[in-house]
Amino acid sequence: MRISLSRSSEIPLRQQLAEQIIFLITTGELREGQELPSVRALARRLKVHYNTVSEAYQDLVGRKWLSRQPGSKLVVGTRTRSRQKPASSLDELINRSIQRAKDMGYSLQELRERVRERLLAQPPDHILIVERDTGLREILRKEVSDKVALPVETCSPGDFVNNPGLAVGAQVVAPSHIIEELNPFVPKSRPCVPITYSGADEHLDLIRSLEKPSIIAVASISEGFLRTARGLLAPAIRRRHTLQAFLLTQKSRVDLREMDLVFCDSIAMAVVSGKRTIHYDLVSTECFAHLASIL
Repeated sequence: MRISLSRSSEIPLRQQLAEQIIFLITTGELREGQELPSVRALARRLKVHYNTVSEAYQDLVGRKWLSRQPGSKLVVGTRTRSRQKPASSLDELINRSIQRAKDMGYSLQELRERVRERLLAQPPDHILIVERDTGLREILRKEVSDKVALPVETCSPGDFVNNPGLAVGAQVVAPSHIIEELNPFVPKSRPCVPITYSGADEHLDLIRSLEKPSIIAVASISEGFLRTARGLLAPAIRRRHTLQAFLLTQKSRVDLREMDLVFCDSIAMAVVSGKRTIHYDLVSTECFAHLASIL
């Protein structure tokens, strides 16, 4: 029975003890019918006067949390589950937890730290993608959402560092070059998953296989995507072909049917019309396999 009393608290010891026993009952650590230590045994264990334990026990008997059995034994009562109506909202549940922590002698700062520790230790309930480029964040959100069952959220590195609470409940996913910046704010038990990007070999081979000079386009909502694509495709484009880049908004429809070949990111694919459009997956299959293995 885990009980910790503070003599420096303004909350009387007997009240701290009573409220902590209630907490152990409501969380299931003490079960209905379970016998409690005798007054003197618990007083010796907690190093308090036996009157403190006796008064706390009497209070709990009067409030029906405990009941006396033949032989003066005290056991957890059988009516405890009906003592308080279930919380009807998250705010009400939080308010009750705050008040219970105060009654048990904990400061709000102690409560805050303990809750954060417990939340960070929970399995993730969503993916958080951290990336500097706004457009890339949306492309990554789309690709990860299509592959992973969990909800996907995004933010910038600055937002993440300035608000460490974003790590709560999240499996953080980010490009390798910013992971070191994020590590101090990511739970050690759930390290950041590095994003590895797909190669461009098959796209380069496709360009090289063109039999005549062609107009090749790259369409994306991300300036970073376009900049990288220009650099990657340049060895195959050379002087033989013409390369054009189109920066899109997510809602605009673009007619690129005059282009011979159009490479599109995962969002551009839905808004671009072309006679030959090629989907460029940004995230590698190996990255998705790694992510799936830890979720």
